Amino acid sequence: MLTAEEVNAYHRDGYVTPDYRLPEELIEWLRQRHNTLLQNHPQFSQYCSALLAYDTGFLKAAQQPQILDMVCQLIGDNIALWNSSLFAKPASNGHETPWHQDGEYWPITPLATCTVWIALDHATVDNGCLRVIPGSHKKQCLLKHHTNDSSKVTLNQELDSNCYDSNLAQYITLEPGQVSLHDVYLVHGSGANQSPRSRRGMTLRFMPTSSVYDRNLAKNFGNKDPKLSMAERTLYLMRGADVSGKNDFTVRH
Repeated sequence: MLTAEEVNAYHRDGYVTPDYRLPEELIEWLRQRHNTLLQNHPQFSQYCSALLAYDTGFLKAAQQPQILDMVCQLIGDNIALWNSSLFAKPASNGHETPWHQDGEYWPITPLATCTVWIALDHATVDNGCLRVIPGSHKKQCLLKHHTNDSSKVTLNQELDSNCYDSNLAQYITLEPGQVSLHDVYLVHGSGANQSPRSRRGMTLRFMPTSSVYDRNLAKNFGNKDPKLSMAERTLYLMRGADVSGKNDFTVRH
């Protein structure tokens, strides 16, 4: 469970790095699972936006009771997992993730998600750990983004440079098994990895079920591949009930 201080830090800063670590055997299992994914789908060497569409085994991380307890402390007792992804920055050739807010990409109304970021490798400044602008979530609104079509970035929506002050950035360095949790409106990104060490980070996206995963809205998000289409995402009720009564848990990838 998060301490009261950690809960306050999340709401104040938009993120928290709790005193918690997943078991080493689970982290090694997830690494091996990722290696198998890349053997079968080498196109995901930098980023896989929908892990569960290819291997529901990754649910093992989302089912950890301690993870669910922490998320419930932050966004309420009724939660659904709507996505898991993996940002894999290979040694010497890991792509940058530009400054952005997660909610720019997501068909959830009202917009709400707590992301759990799990370090599978050491995440350091040198190999492109997460960097955040503390407190940038407080207005609970999306800032202006533009499209970045560079082949050297993992995501193509980038915040306009006048929307944040990079001098305020804080780096989240993690050891394997450590996690951070952040708000849907937090301004964040990560640098390129030109170091000799890989940096893999797995994300779990949890929303309160008072929000609705809008599949009609998701059709506007573009990907034609059924497995990567946001309209075809599977929702998993992890705790409690569907408060909205409008979420569709029957769709399967």
